[in-house]
Amino acid sequence: MISTHILDISTGSPAAGVRVTLEKRSGQGWSALGQELTNSDGRIVYPCPYEAGVYRLTFEVAAYLSSQGKKPFFLDLPITFEVTDTSRKYHVPLLLSPFGLSTYRGS
Repeated sequence: MISTHILDISTGSPAAGVRVTLEKRSGQGWSALGQELTNSDGRIVYPCPYEAGVYRLTFEVAAYLSSQGKKPFFLDLPITFEVTDTSRKYHVPLLLSPFGLSTYRGS
């Protein structure tokens, strides 16, 4: 399972309605696997089966921040990571504000 959770740390609230695209590296390019909006709790779970390889989540943060009346510094935010063990969960949380962000490997 690949999942994400976005918190808007400028408000202390989940970031609902953020478009996030999941892709897998394929040769020299990327293959789209899914595109979802975060739910009211700021979460997305991609239920698609996956295999070992390099993946990318691209967070469309500018549209979200603009919708909150904030001028974004960051536009689209790609996070690339490697799946090595398909029996494990891969959770990629994002802490977001107009001028800063943080991510880590969650559980």
